Amino acid sequence: MSEVKKITGKIKEFRDDRDWLQFHDPKNMAVSIVLEASELLEHFQWKTREEVDEYIEKNGEAVQDEIADVAVYLFELADNLGIDLIDAMEKKLKKNEAKYPIEKSRGSNKKYNQL
Repeated sequence: MSEVKKITGKIKEFRDDRDWLQFHDPKNMAVSIVLEASELLEHFQWKTREEVDEYIEKNGEAVQDEIADVAVYLFELADNLGIDLIDAMEKKLKKNEAKYPIEKSRGSNKKYNQL
């Protein structure tokens, strides 16, 4: 069994033990992903790169928890919608490779339509 299937099974067991599936419709799951991502972003707000490095040394577990919250909701949403997350990511990477060819995008922060 893949690691993705194992963790998705644990997420579903946690959810189902609490009878929360009734609240985990796609809209609410997407909202939850954004909310957790915002909580992650809050750790970095107004900090310089140096301040972020220092902050992570002292608060790495809190940042890790927020990253995990985003991932948990994302994995469950994909599962609820019948999306193979690994396959979806591989397909998206192929699309991104076409949109951002190395010879045009290397070292550039421009969007694909500006390269």
